[in-house]
Amino acid sequence: MSAHLHAEHHPQASGHSRRGYRIGSALAIILTVIPFWLVMSGGLSNPAVTAAIIFALALVQIVVHVVSFLHLDTRSEGGWTLLAFLFTVVIVVVTIGGSIWVMYHLNANMMPMPNGAVPIVR
Repeated sequence: MSAHLHAEHHPQASGHSRRGYRIGSALAIILTVIPFWLVMSGGLSNPAVTAAIIFALALVQIVVHVVSFLHLDTRSEGGWTLLAFLFTVVIVVVTIGGSIWVMYHLNANMMPMPNGAVPIVR
């Protein structure tokens, strides 16, 4: 049996241990429970701060999932999987950021309607 086939069936042989999965799962649970608790208990009086904390914890959770479960690092496949993932992230950020920018400027530059009237299109 080749080393590659052996590594597919035994996570420890490829460097992915059950301990790593347990740590990743525990971190994912903790990073889910904290925002849930913040919202349900009203732990913070400022909604903007609560939203910022939830966003930051979401970013941390993305990193935990990518490292713990997707095993994207510089060692896997010579770093090409990580490079492809980072390229995808850049494309998604540019697409979402560009869409938000366009919508903001369309909203800011639209001709205002008197008294909030809606134009009738025929």
